[in-house]
Amino acid sequence: QIQLVEFWGGLVQPGGSLTLSCVPAGNIFNTFTMAWYRQAPGKQRDLVASIDKIGATTYGDSVQGRFTISRDNAKNTVYLHMNMLKAEDTAVYYCNADVVAQVPGLGPTGRKNYWGQGTQVTVSS
Repeated sequence: QIQLVEFWGGLVQPGGSLTLSCVPAGNIFNTFTMAWYRQAPGKQRDLVASIDKIGATTYGDSVQGRFTISRDNAKNTVYLHMNMLKAEDTAVYYCNADVVAQVPGLGPTGRKNYWGQGTQVTVSS
């Protein structure tokens, strides 16, 4: 069983910075595209940024130039570096990843998409 675990959400002042981390827990064989989404109260869940295995990135229009997504393939970890935070960035941030699990004694499974449980980011003075 694979779980995505997000770290380091919290409260930050407008104009401040915060870095989120996401680590898959479980027997990982390989990870592919990893991404961050966010959902504010009463709104749909939207893509913030994504990064593929070789480092190609995509960003939502509202975060372009302020947020940077990166990954460490050796650690299967994805990061979201958030700068110049605004009140409208307040949301629950969710990690998403395509993962191939490793079943002990049997080998790799098929690729599946997983979601983290979400971490709250609040931008307020």
